[in-house]
Amino acid sequence: MKNNSAFNIGPWKIGPQHRPFLIAEMSGNHNQSLDRALAIVDAAADAGAHAIKLQTYTADTMTIKGAYTIRDENSLWNNQELYDLYKMAYTPWEWHQAIFDHAQKRGILAFSSPFDETAVDFLESLNVPCYKIASFENTFWPLLKKVAATGKPVIMSTGVSSLADISESVNILRENGCKDLVLLKCTSTYPATPENTNILTIPHMEQLFNCQVGLSDHTMGTGVAVAATALGATVIEKHFTLRRADGGVDSAFSMEPGEFARLAEETNSAFLALGHVQYGVQEAEKKSLLFKRSIYVVKDIQPGETFTAENIRVIRPGDGLHPRYYEKLLGQTARMAYKQGTPLTITGI
Repeated sequence: MKNNSAFNIGPWKIGPQHRPFLIAEMSGNHNQSLDRALAIVDAAADAGAHAIKLQTYTADTMTIKGAYTIRDENSLWNNQELYDLYKMAYTPWEWHQAIFDHAQKRGILAFSSPFDETAVDFLESLNVPCYKIASFENTFWPLLKKVAATGKPVIMSTGVSSLADISESVNILRENGCKDLVLLKCTSTYPATPENTNILTIPHMEQLFNCQVGLSDHTMGTGVAVAATALGATVIEKHFTLRRADGGVDSAFSMEPGEFARLAEETNSAFLALGHVQYGVQEAEKKSLLFKRSIYVVKDIQPGETFTAENIRVIRPGDGLHPRYYEKLLGQTARMAYKQGTPLTITGI
């Protein structure tokens, strides 16, 4: 079996013959409220998401106090110490079961991005259907090996990675038990711009690594995701919140429910429009054949009279002789009488 063949994540088929699998990334947009987290699950389900995704870490599994403070005026997190940022953004592990159970009630999947090996052990105890590897963790080989060993599908973002990084990580995953893999084209800026998203990489990456490829999209709006669908993306991931105005670590570049609903509708339309290579008249077009042109008599013609540009024309509707014969007819002699408004047919000339 080819590595880019369709496969299942829960009840959903992932593959080029199926509509894109839509992931609503909750991240830290719960703002440390379990009630808000459950409301995000509801909103994602109502908006057409197939899955809600969490992030499973603690500040202590990510870094240590005093290790680094962000100094970047263009960053959403300028002047924040990494440890404090993660402490503010993390999803308490004791919430996971409640969120997963609520997602199941709402008919969508729940899974997570683990950020170290202990998170994988924890998520295995919850029987997650798949794993997501975040861009910043895609060179963390011990984590990749641990996730691959579960044998579950893996979705891996490829932001801030060289081609060599991606190749090594794909090999690590496959060598350690990963059979079903989706790579996500990702630009790790928050938000990203269409200009730095480079989604033409999607079909190239699919050919290069022989696996499903999708998009982890940090741009605003739906346009980039729709275009990615047209290029063959089988998975679309978007950060998701109830209202950007509520604030939160990722709220500024997250989709609101109404926007996500449009994303679901528009990516599905893009997928349906792909269809297959098709020429000829489709069944749905047959009634429209009448509105093509054909050769008509536009002035009464007597037997022996010459066909001229004054007595025959190429006009609508299309139930007469094909226009290809028009120039050949000019100058020929009519063998019978024709009334104005009569379509010429092959039997009448």
